[in-house]
Amino acid sequence: MAALAAKRGWGSLGINLFMSAAARVETVDVILPLAAAEDVLAWKRAVAERLKLPESQLGELRLRKHSIDARKSRIKVQLRIEAGIGGDLPEEPKLTADYPRVKAGAPVVVIVGSGPAGMFAALRCLELGRKPIVLERGKDASARRFDLAPLLRHGTVIEDSNYCFGEGGAGTFSDGKLYTRASKRGPVADVYRTLVAHGAPERILIDSHPHIGSNLLPNVVKAMRESVRAAGGEVHFETKVTDFLIENDRARGAVTADGREFVGDAVILATGHSARDIYRLLHAKGVRLEAKPFAMGVRIEHPQPLIDSLQYHYQLGKIRPRLLPAASYRLATKIEGRGVHSFCMCPGGFIVPAATENDEVVVNGMSLSKRDSPFANSGLVVTVEPEDCEPYRAEHGVLAGMAFQKALETAAKQAGGGGQVAPAQRLPDFMARRDSADVGEASYKPGLNPARLDEILPAWMVRRMRSGFKLFGRQMQGYVTAEANLVGFETRTSSPVRIPRDAETLEHPEVAGLFPCGEGAGYAGGIVSAALDGMRCAEAVQVLR
Repeated sequence: MAALAAKRGWGSLGINLFMSAAARVETVDVILPLAAAEDVLAWKRAVAERLKLPESQLGELRLRKHSIDARKSRIKVQLRIEAGIGGDLPEEPKLTADYPRVKAGAPVVVIVGSGPAGMFAALRCLELGRKPIVLERGKDASARRFDLAPLLRHGTVIEDSNYCFGEGGAGTFSDGKLYTRASKRGPVADVYRTLVAHGAPERILIDSHPHIGSNLLPNVVKAMRESVRAAGGEVHFETKVTDFLIENDRARGAVTADGREFVGDAVILATGHSARDIYRLLHAKGVRLEAKPFAMGVRIEHPQPLIDSLQYHYQLGKIRPRLLPAASYRLATKIEGRGVHSFCMCPGGFIVPAATENDEVVVNGMSLSKRDSPFANSGLVVTVEPEDCEPYRAEHGVLAGMAFQKALETAAKQAGGGGQVAPAQRLPDFMARRDSADVGEASYKPGLNPARLDEILPAWMVRRMRSGFKLFGRQMQGYVTAEANLVGFETRTSSPVRIPRDAETLEHPEVAGLFPCGEGAGYAGGIVSAALDGMRCAEAVQVLR
């Protein structure tokens, strides 16, 4: 992996202060006040002071990391700067998206799903001399965008082309947040570099909480698709898998709705957390599945200026300083043995309809690259353990969690009153167990209908959410406000089902050649962790039995 990373280059934001011969390289962490964060001369002074050198000895400076510390009223910026001492920094190789051409007779890997797990698996297959064949039930990113219009305007879900299904998976049109805690699972930086090589902003290489934006991601995923095709791989859209070819307990390929068979040496299953038909198919074929914890709850939306004032410690009504991004937050606690936490917080974002069938309402959040919407939204969810799904166990067995999700989604549809109108309740009314006469202005385009979310959600979940809101209101004074709407329901935080796999080979323990992968298999929780898991599964396919 190190050689591949070097081939692609590292990327940076460099400032050439002086031109001279090769330099000794030092990396320095400095802290500057917000007003000086973009002042290169202030960088130079701070670096010289840390290194105890005259400023005249500093050559080129290169920014490697940027993060904002807003824990106190005096906001500071933490910078990691690479400095050339006595000359220029070594020139870095340019990021490229060149992949080796597939050779005749190369092993074939059938990849089901073109989300981050599937596409990064495909690119890694190319690097390893394998031919990836990617099968995607939805449309390409350009056509998929048009299918969102009837969803937003008329509440009509195109069931194989929506916010969850299509090129790039759920991440393409739901934000593009890249920060992850999965740093121990693989080369996170290599994921970022691959995205930049395919058109993502270079800024993601240095930001502590990198974000691409739903307006930029479609072009990135299209470029990744073209890399696969240019190297001799295949990507097929509107190609829904309806069966798997399993012979002598070994996966050999997949059958699609139009009757075609795609045969390979292995199958990487990267279908995402909403491909419920795949879980049903595997269950019907006797492929072992497992119930796993997941989380459900609501989307909570505040005015972004309110969140800015709370997080940046200034009086509401003041204009946010230009150098500060729209503020985000992360809230988490445990109440009565269950986690209660914020999820996929979208500063300057929008709430969007994420249903995959027309008899349900599901909500999610997204932001554009500028994060300039007047609203801030986040999931506010409660952990659901397998035992919480017991009322659905008798009828649905291992898929009980999926049935629980569906029950809330259909209840939201009924409470919304039609189309993709979502049920909503003002936060103080949820806390006080009362009706909301109306709901405030919101970013959710299909519209909101006042409803008693506290009566639709299970009592055990409501009780924990109320306790969580009380705690969070103390942590962020002003968070519990009548300006906050709760919107129902956030149900697709992760898969309620895990497709088991061997810890070493990453194959299903009972079906050789089947590599469960990414969020849909229960092994990832976001773009980066899914990408890393896709790369790992592609690497695991190297040993073909």
